[in-house]
Amino acid sequence: MSRLDRYLLRHVSNLPGGNHDVFFRRLSASANQGKLWIGTAAVMAVFPGKTRRAALHGLLAQGVASAVTNMVFKTLLPRTRPLPEHLPVFRFVHPQPTSSSMPSGHSASAIAFAVGAGLVQPALGAALAPAALGVAYSRVHTGAHWPSDVLFGSALGAGAALLTRHWWPVRPPIPQTTRAWTRAPELPDGEGLSIVVNTLGGSFKEETAAALQEVFPKAHVCTVQPEEDLVQRIHATAEFPGTRALGVWGGDGTVGAAAAAAVERSLPLLVLPGGTLNHFARDAGTGSLKEAVAAATKGEAALADLGVVTAERGLAGKPEVSELIMLNTSSVGLYPNFVRRREHLQPALGKPLAGVVAMFRTFSAGTPTTLAVDGKRHKVWIAYLGRGRFYPRDHAPLIRPVMDDGVLDVRLITADESFARLRLLWSVLTGTVASSKITHLREATEVRIDADGAPMALAVDGEALAGVRSVAYKVRPRALTYYSPRP
Repeated sequence: MSRLDRYLLRHVSNLPGGNHDVFFRRLSASANQGKLWIGTAAVMAVFPGKTRRAALHGLLAQGVASAVTNMVFKTLLPRTRPLPEHLPVFRFVHPQPTSSSMPSGHSASAIAFAVGAGLVQPALGAALAPAALGVAYSRVHTGAHWPSDVLFGSALGAGAALLTRHWWPVRPPIPQTTRAWTRAPELPDGEGLSIVVNTLGGSFKEETAAALQEVFPKAHVCTVQPEEDLVQRIHATAEFPGTRALGVWGGDGTVGAAAAAAVERSLPLLVLPGGTLNHFARDAGTGSLKEAVAAATKGEAALADLGVVTAERGLAGKPEVSELIMLNTSSVGLYPNFVRRREHLQPALGKPLAGVVAMFRTFSAGTPTTLAVDGKRHKVWIAYLGRGRFYPRDHAPLIRPVMDDGVLDVRLITADESFARLRLLWSVLTGTVASSKITHLREATEVRIDADGAPMALAVDGEALAGVRSVAYKVRPRALTYYSPRP
């Protein structure tokens, strides 16, 4: 190895001098203490989505590579660095580092960052590769390392990136959106359509009802004021003479109540984007008013499963039973707090980073709830149930491409294990929530959750229900017809 190193270094020494000597000396210095990669990551973090995630993955890989190189291998493999006689004086770095030459920490950090970022976004990794290779070569060009030091350091960097990929796995692709297509009454200009408008909906404005009447001039529009009984007005709207379809403008709770009324009367449902988040409208393909109008006009519709939630409150001998329709999600524990924080942070940080920060803030101070899930006792941070498979398969589900898969997406994040809080925070940091021992993922058609001790707080499609002692979930396959524009 020494003979090969000296042979290669003689060839570098024989290169003519020029501006490239200054370039490689400055490039090498810019990577001291990882400054070049930290600065690059800061620029990448400005762009949300995969670019920001690539920056985080690159920094994590760099941190692991740097720690292993400097704290382990430089101690185990002491080696003298090249001497001044091995290179021209104008090319030799001064002052020369005093630590072991084997392996190259600069090379390990450079390759780790580029490969780590490339595992998330390959095009970005390819763009970073010349800079990373340039830094690695600069350590030989300036006499700071032998070529074998650089090769070994580069291998350590690539290994660190692959290791952190295991910690922070690349998310599997989201399945293609599919629909169980059917036909529904065509509603030109809203003829035969009755729309209920909840004034408490997240995007309601004074002119909302008038705007809907303008878009659907022949529709019957019922505006529900805060002091009125929403459920009663929804049923009255569904029974308006000549109604062939029920429309709804409001949040997910309002949409759930309208869905129950529509199913009871065998009416198709037109979900308009009137809520703050519009989960069901987005999944149904009517996330904009233009899409909703197009589907209603052409009678394009599909079938969706419904979740039926039966909650028992009150004393054990005299339970008060409530039956709710679940279109999207239900949860027990700290999940509602997590969602509120994530949605608040998402515009500034992007979905992945907002999920990490929200998870840390929520669970650093939160306490688990003791529940019996299908008869098995757990200490639970989150008990989450989605009506249908949501993606990604971790603590922050966001997308549901299939509306009629016939299952409940059951996710438990438990505190049964030792060092539960540390396990949770570490899995969030490394992106391994889905594979962690604290996470239990499964699918079912029926689930029962019982409070073990104090009653629990239940959330169904964003609507809270306090004092719940037990709750049962089941699926009604393809029970709802909803308008959805065909591609």
